[in-house]
Amino acid sequence: MLTAFARAFKTPDLRKKLLFTLGIIVLYRLGAHIPVPGVNYENVQICVKQAQSGNNNLLGLMDMFSGGALLQITIFALGIMPYITASIILQLLTVVIPRLEALKKEGQSGQAKITQYTRYLTVALAILQGTGLVATAKSGALFSGCTVRDQVVPDQSIFVIVTMVITMTAGTALVMWLGELITDRGIGNGMSILMFISIAAGFPGALWAIKLSGKLAKGWIEFGTVILIGFVMVALVVFVEQAQRRIPVQYAKRMIGRRSYGGTSTYIPLKVNQAGVIPVIFASSLLYIPILIGQFAGTTNSGWVAWIQQHMVDGKPIHTVIYFFLIVFFAFFYVAISFNPEEVADNMKKYGGFIPGIRAGRPTAEYLSYVLNRITWPGSLYLGLIALVPTMALAGFGGANANFPFGGTSILIIVGVGLETVKQIESQLQQRNYEGFLR
Repeated sequence: MLTAFARAFKTPDLRKKLLFTLGIIVLYRLGAHIPVPGVNYENVQICVKQAQSGNNNLLGLMDMFSGGALLQITIFALGIMPYITASIILQLLTVVIPRLEALKKEGQSGQAKITQYTRYLTVALAILQGTGLVATAKSGALFSGCTVRDQVVPDQSIFVIVTMVITMTAGTALVMWLGELITDRGIGNGMSILMFISIAAGFPGALWAIKLSGKLAKGWIEFGTVILIGFVMVALVVFVEQAQRRIPVQYAKRMIGRRSYGGTSTYIPLKVNQAGVIPVIFASSLLYIPILIGQFAGTTNSGWVAWIQQHMVDGKPIHTVIYFFLIVFFAFFYVAISFNPEEVADNMKKYGGFIPGIRAGRPTAEYLSYVLNRITWPGSLYLGLIALVPTMALAGFGGANANFPFGGTSILIIVGVGLETVKQIESQLQQRNYEGFLR
């Protein structure tokens, strides 16, 4: 990987793209530290420290995707979470709405329209999430247990609240634009790179917090153990993310005039983790709904609120079991809507392709569905186990790693984006450094 980056900086064109990407990343991290107008910055810092020490952060997933900007209530507080949500919603609606499905099949022009719809939906979700965040900060529910939580937004007039929502929405639109700039003029895959930077930004602080809170040899033993666990998890995730089942496909020869076409052999790569990190995001988002409802209910004496606050928090057995089964369910659900065996079988039949030993048409679709279900089982179980690593680590270290950095969602995204970025750089290097047959 380091060799690929060194060679890329030696190529003038790629060097410009890499430096442009680094410049956008600096702007993105700068915006994550500029507070929104109307927020008392000193009180926010006090509440953030108390929330981290008490482990009362129920918005950890969104805070992770914003690179810590959510709890800081900065102009990039919402980060790329609205864009991720909008992309997932559009992808799900493509299966349900025929118009979107037709646009998807139109090629580049149809994809451009779907991208435009995603932008509109991102702005709408940013307005909704920004309003919810401002209301939560204004009521003090964002930092439960903080001594100055009611003074985070001192001036609660309508003008100040509207200004805060508009600022956060504009910040989300700016983040979306920065990601598209990286895709067009940088090294590509802009949104994923911004997501990578947001998650990686929290690693140094979380690792140092583990060292400070550790008790064995002034925390160095816990620190080294967590680093070792991180290396093992990265190796495991790389191994599984690269694993795939290759279905051989043979194309029949066709005579057009005096020339013979086809007759080639290829394969369909079915990844073990076909769904990626989407099931973990779905399950986390779904489990945060009852937690947030219970948090907004506050001091009510309802039995269901007490049950939610007691059992539906991280580390509790009921929460862990539900979280695991939701991840397994969403893994199968997302694979079912993202990979259509019947459509693949029809396309193969249309172009004269077939799987050796399997008849074209319906038998091919049934075979692909059978193989996909079998490899999705280990992929879904792997996702569930990876996602439970923070809970198991918290139980093993007894609270020294309350902010365990190598969580399931973060490590999956970082490894996946890292592998994809290196592949893109290597492919561009191969295009520019082709030596031919003679030197």
